[in-house]
Amino acid sequence: MMVMLVLLLLFPSKRIPELARGIGKTIREFKKAANGFEDELRRAIETPPSPPQPRMPAPPAEAPPPPRPAPNAPIESTPPPQEPPSS
Repeated sequence: MMVMLVLLLLFPSKRIPELARGIGKTIREFKKAANGFEDELRRAIETPPSPPQPRMPAPPAEAPPPPRPAPNAPIESTPPPQEPPSS
């Protein structure tokens, strides 16, 4: 009763039905969105997850080519110098 009196004082009598319709539409939209969310959540919980897809093994990588042999180095005919013996 007190709420009705406050509404009559704050809003003119012509605006109260418009206000009530707007509140009703808002509440209906909220309930519809909440129910949609609940349904989607329930379906997600009840639906078993799909099995993981087997992965294809990666193709073997090509082996790098073998190292090329070093070019033939010239053979030195003189032996390397030796250090004199220390006394």
